[in-house]
Amino acid sequence: MSNLGDFSAGMHPPGQATPSGLPPLAFDMLNPIRSFDAEHADDADERGRARARPWRAIALCEIVNFQSLRRHLGRARADTLACDVAEHIGSLHPGIRLAVVGRALVELSFESDTPAKATASVEELCRVFARTLDLDGERHLIQMRWGLAVAAASDDDEVRLSEAAEAALEQARQEARVVTLDLSQAGVAFDRVSLMRELPRAISAGQMFLQYQPKVNVRREAVSSAEALVRWQHPVRGLILPGDFISAAEEGGEIAGLTLWTLRQVIADQRVLAAHGHDMPVFINISGVLLADTAFVEEACRIVRESDAKIGFEITETAVIRDPESAIRHLKLFSDIGIPLAIDDYGAGLSSLAYLKQLPATELKIDKMFVMQLTSSNRDPLIVRSTIDLAHALEMEVTAEGVETPAALALLSVMGCDMVQGYLLSRPIALDAFIRYLDEEGFKSVSSARPSFAALQGFRRKAG
Repeated sequence: MSNLGDFSAGMHPPGQATPSGLPPLAFDMLNPIRSFDAEHADDADERGRARARPWRAIALCEIVNFQSLRRHLGRARADTLACDVAEHIGSLHPGIRLAVVGRALVELSFESDTPAKATASVEELCRVFARTLDLDGERHLIQMRWGLAVAAASDDDEVRLSEAAEAALEQARQEARVVTLDLSQAGVAFDRVSLMRELPRAISAGQMFLQYQPKVNVRREAVSSAEALVRWQHPVRGLILPGDFISAAEEGGEIAGLTLWTLRQVIADQRVLAAHGHDMPVFINISGVLLADTAFVEEACRIVRESDAKIGFEITETAVIRDPESAIRHLKLFSDIGIPLAIDDYGAGLSSLAYLKQLPATELKIDKMFVMQLTSSNRDPLIVRSTIDLAHALEMEVTAEGVETPAALALLSVMGCDMVQGYLLSRPIALDAFIRYLDEEGFKSVSSARPSFAALQGFRRKAG
């Protein structure tokens, strides 16, 4: 029996009519929670086995040769390749949940009996795509790269599972193989003592690097800014998740050095962006530990003032609650010298209106755990809409993190969300790839006279 029998919850078979009148794949993209395929509707035993499977899995598949296919097929046709991939997988195995989360990226969600079977399922799909596919009457080889994350069904941290899948895909880019991260294994969470000891050397040895993810202004249809995200490519352990080494840096007293390195690197990268015609603010994350560190605050202010760079800081509200007096005082120092402040991960912790109204922030970012369930939950849309209204009343713009589907984008636009960020638009990518992304799509910063954002318009058309 095929390992792909592991996939559980279905999608509409190809060609089957849907209630919306949309093509089957488009309909499924708008409905993340899907029922079993009709042909299995009367098989209660199979449904019971699917629900009982003790492992959840998220796989990301990326089209490796997207650029060469685009040169051959043309840009308009290439922009639908991810949909072709998802449709092909869905036609072969209706039990899988699919979402197109980028121009060259598809997400697969399913349940499995064991992590090994989940890996075998993905490897079998990998073999399927080793054969050419028919695209408009011509045979083409679509080269795929796969990253997989698995977790026990009792582990309901969906965001952690998604982030692990992203890390697995990043590692797959380095190793050219299917990479699986099992969150139940102790090896996934590295020894903090070792990480604290190795981090200073990693910074000096060039093991740290930055990736950039755009934030898009919905109304102006343009990239308004970007978020810089630090990564650690360990020579032995491979890619280490930020959730592991950031906390280790905080505990080991290395977070100030890491953040100042990030700040200087962002300033250098920003000059490169500006030289390519993309002059936009870049935001970096500031640990709550540093908001009470006077020496760090003074050094960060000095660097920004002397560079005259367009730098923004993202801070979490829970970080302010640790030491509100020092944090608010230092945040006002940042604001006084023109550093825009964004409140990150709003709603993930214990939000306090008493502190929120005191912060000199101009932007509020809604945590991805609300956005990712926006079209499949009754409560999350109410929370998101009320948060948008609250932020606007406090004269702040709102950014929604974790935007992965056209349906979520369309709903956020209707709600009046100002900016969006997520895999639907772009995953975090290296600087050279980010420049190509901006160049190829004709994206400009919002200060440009050409606020053209064709890709977002295309996603809106799909969502509509």
